[in-house]
Amino acid sequence: MIGRTKTQALRENAASATELAASLAKDKKFRKQLLSAAGHGVIARRRAARRIGFLAVVSRLAADPKLKRELQKMTQNLDKAWARVERKRSHKLRNTLLVVGGLGAAAAAAVPLRRKFASSGLAEDVLGGGAVPRSIDESIEVGVPVSTAYNQWTQFEDFPLFMEGVDHVQQIDDTHLRWAATVAGRTAQWEAKILEQHPDRQISWISEDGKKTRGTVTFEPRGDGQTLVRLSMSYQAEGPAEALGSAAGLDARRVRGDLERFKELVESRGSETGGWRGEVSAGKKTT
Repeated sequence: MIGRTKTQALRENAASATELAASLAKDKKFRKQLLSAAGHGVIARRRAARRIGFLAVVSRLAADPKLKRELQKMTQNLDKAWARVERKRSHKLRNTLLVVGGLGAAAAAAVPLRRKFASSGLAEDVLGGGAVPRSIDESIEVGVPVSTAYNQWTQFEDFPLFMEGVDHVQQIDDTHLRWAATVAGRTAQWEAKILEQHPDRQISWISEDGKKTRGTVTFEPRGDGQTLVRLSMSYQAEGPAEALGSAAGLDARRVRGDLERFKELVESRGSETGGWRGEVSAGKKTT
């Protein structure tokens, strides 16, 4: 604003004037002071007019201390409002430059990213090619006996309580589950079959349609009412967004978060909400 007054800037820039007007209109303190100043002015003018006429009105207004204070506050608020408008315009410019710079950086990073993933077979998947299976292995120690941890895990329909992105799980029968989840912004549905289920030790499953996934959760007693829960999963990423998230380690962090929420859930309750103690081998219920 070098070489220009605020009045000149308002006249030359309609957008700034609009922003200033909007800021003043939203400023409750400014509106209150404006009304107060106007009120004092009217009162002073009426008092002077009743006594000595028009010239006295001018003199009275100039000497009214309340009016002076209100006008000074109005001037200060006007300066503050102008400063807010200038900061807003500066932030807009800064954000625009950041976006442009970010796009340039992303484009520059695409080439080394492809080179980095090429040796591991991820390049085509992340940047628009085929699908490569992912494997995740996470574990956590929970402060409940092994039977409590195992029984709670068998309550498959409670999975949305601690599994991020899982919208719904329906247990069709003892060995089949129907899943619905939001993955990388897309809704996916699939059916899974329980292959192995052995109380207090292991549950293994595999998808039969839809999203390709399989996994095993094991339970190991650690003494003093502690249990080590280990979750191993493999799945096939679908689309660049999901593949890139996997390459960045987002899926592993999500599984880790699921285990932490399971720990919080079962420890806060102190006991399981239910449990199924049947045996499944090779996809068939045995007991």
